[in-house]
Amino acid sequence: MCGRYTITVSMDELMLRYLTNDATIIHYAPKYNAAPMQYIPAVIHNGSHNKLGELRWGLVPSWAKDDKGGSRLINARAESLLEKPSFKRLISTRRCLIPTDGFYEWKKQDSNKQPLRIVMLDGGIFSMAGLYDIWVDPEGKKLSTCTIITTTPNSLMADIHDRMPVILKPEDESEWLSRDNYNVPELMKLLKPYATDQMRAYPVSSAVGNVRNDSKELIDENKELG
Repeated sequence: MCGRYTITVSMDELMLRYLTNDATIIHYAPKYNAAPMQYIPAVIHNGSHNKLGELRWGLVPSWAKDDKGGSRLINARAESLLEKPSFKRLISTRRCLIPTDGFYEWKKQDSNKQPLRIVMLDGGIFSMAGLYDIWVDPEGKKLSTCTIITTTPNSLMADIHDRMPVILKPEDESEWLSRDNYNVPELMKLLKPYATDQMRAYPVSSAVGNVRNDSKELIDENKELG
C-alpha cells in the first residue's frame, strides 16, 4: 500500500516540473509526512493544459450516500481496478498525478517495524498514478477526492512490502493525464512496477509514524540503521 509520502519542493518547482502556470493551491507548504484524509497536491489535465490543485486523499465516489468512506479508499489495486465499482469508471475519465519526492513504508524487523523512505536516485520529483472523483453533498457543496494506485513490488520493494505505488515514467505522464485518451487497455499497461535501479530506500526516524509530526527532520537518514 501507500499510506504516507513526502512532497518537499517549492510551488515554483512543482509548476516547472508539470509545465503549468495554472495552480489553485492557495496555502501551499511542503509536506514531510502527507497522510490520508489530508488535502494533497495533484495534477489533472483540463482539456487544454495541466492544472495543479488539491484533492483530499481518500476517495469518495460520486454516487456515495455520504462522505464518510474516504479513509477506506486511499489506495486502489491496479489488478482489480476494472472490477471495483468505485474505480472502474474513473480509469477512462478521471485520472490524476500525485507529485512526490519520496514515500514511506515500514519493514518488519524481528518484533519491530523500521520506517524507510523510498526515493529516486537523483532525489527528484516523481509521479504516482491516481484516480479522482467529485462528490456533491445535499446542499450542492463539492468534495474532490483521490486514491493512489498500487501494484506488485519491484525487487527493491519486495524486501520491504508486498505493494508499492504505481510510479509513472515521465514520458508516460501526458498519456495518463490526457482527457482525449479513453483507451483503457493501453492505460492499464502503464500500471506496473517502476525500475528498481532508479530507486533507493533508507531508514528514517520512527517519529514518522505519528501523523501529527510533519517536520524536515523526518526525511533525515538514520545513520545508525543505514
